Amino acid sequence: MTDAPRDDVLHRLDGNVAWITLNRPEAMNAVTPAQRERVIALLADASADPAVRAVVITATGKGFCAGADLRGAPAGPGTPAPATAGDRVAGDVARMIRLGAQRLITAVLDCEKPVLAAVNGTAAGIGAHLALACDLVIAAEPARFIEVFVRRGLVPDGGGAYLLPRLVGPQKAKELMFFGDAVPAAEAERLGLVNKVVPAEELEATARAWAERLAQGPTRAIALAKQLVNASLDGDRATALAAEASAQEINMTTADANEGVASFVERRTPKYLGR
Repeated sequence: MTDAPRDDVLHRLDGNVAWITLNRPEAMNAVTPAQRERVIALLADASADPAVRAVVITATGKGFCAGADLRGAPAGPGTPAPATAGDRVAGDVARMIRLGAQRLITAVLDCEKPVLAAVNGTAAGIGAHLALACDLVIAAEPARFIEVFVRRGLVPDGGGAYLLPRLVGPQKAKELMFFGDAVPAAEAERLGLVNKVVPAEELEATARAWAERLAQGPTRAIALAKQLVNASLDGDRATALAAEASAQEINMTTADANEGVASFVERRTPKYLGR
């Protein structure tokens, strides 16, 4: 009797929280193109589904994600297979990165629900960037973050040169990228890469508690706040203030905003519906 094929990306809805779990523990969850496309699709589904009010990205085994795994893996839909050096023409690599790693990171940044990373182990290369693109990051004590590209003679991809300076400043970002040293979870927390570090056995429970708090909040207000923060370092003050005013205008049409104001006036705990 043949075993059923394993799902390399697990997905479940627990209450109003969508859990996305990378499930290739034997490969330290190095992500294949097929996995990447699945995660992108699940994040898009989470944005569109009113029942989903928070997302957790995590992994099985000892590694969160050891980077990209293109060894013999079929490319995802719309993604060209990597050409060999002899066959490559100008534009091939840029297209592969744009349609691959960059789409994955953008899917996290643009998700309309808060996304929490529960980092159980090593997050290297695109795996580190996948975690750092999330809105909140909880790491288990054994976790570590590695800008592994320089060890392979490569330039960081997957938005690394965009994400890292915004989290730790340009000088520290250069140090991490130039040397490629592993950053333990405790040091990552000190640097501001991680929100909280917990013992490994407490990671899932802590992530669940945080995600449930997010899922009970005013979902549209959180989404708009996420957009404002993500855009804040890319524009000038006038643009940021105009975006803030527009976000307030949009949010005041939601049921949750009305509930928040009413509960304050009535001196009761608000009950948000995510609408």
